[in-house]
Amino acid sequence: MNTLWRPRVLGAWQVPATGPVILAVNHAHNIDGPMLMGTAPRPVHFLIKKEAFIGPLNPFLTGIGQVKVDRSTADRTAVTNALGVLENGGVLGIFPEGTRGGGDFSSIRAGLAYFAVRSGAPIVPVAVLGSERAGRLIPALPPLRSRFDIVFGEAFEPGDGSGRRTRKALDEATVRIQERLTAHLENAKRLSGR
Repeated sequence: MNTLWRPRVLGAWQVPATGPVILAVNHAHNIDGPMLMGTAPRPVHFLIKKEAFIGPLNPFLTGIGQVKVDRSTADRTAVTNALGVLENGGVLGIFPEGTRGGGDFSSIRAGLAYFAVRSGAPIVPVAVLGSERAGRLIPALPPLRSRFDIVFGEAFEPGDGSGRRTRKALDEATVRIQERLTAHLENAKRLSGR
């Protein structure tokens, strides 16, 4: 990442040095996940759609510990594998919006709340800024040598402290998560000058 672009990492110290943690990342471009994996202070295991595990990418993504997920169904294997990452004290990366979009956390899914409440792992909000422009040489990628800002926020617990995992508790946690992620994104833009 440092060879092709100019990433600037802010707030990496906010990622707990040990123990399970979930990185909740905005998602505006395909490069967001690899950019975070290349700059995060700890190895990250992302939930990645099964369609990405094709050809030579399949053994590569599997070899670096990424978690394949079938988004067309309730993928119990992916859920078990993701919870296993957290149970082993690892870092799970999640795009709470579920797919690429505006990267503004305007619509997040309940999966993030489920993993956080179920595992007890704190959530660290992450904003990847700079991926929205298309390059001239390779339109599918941001311009080479352009600046990226990867801004880590303060870790937080999304649950209400009761330990409940009911649908209502997860819905309430999702609302709290969305508020924190949206506030972090605005703060990240101020910090980075974007």
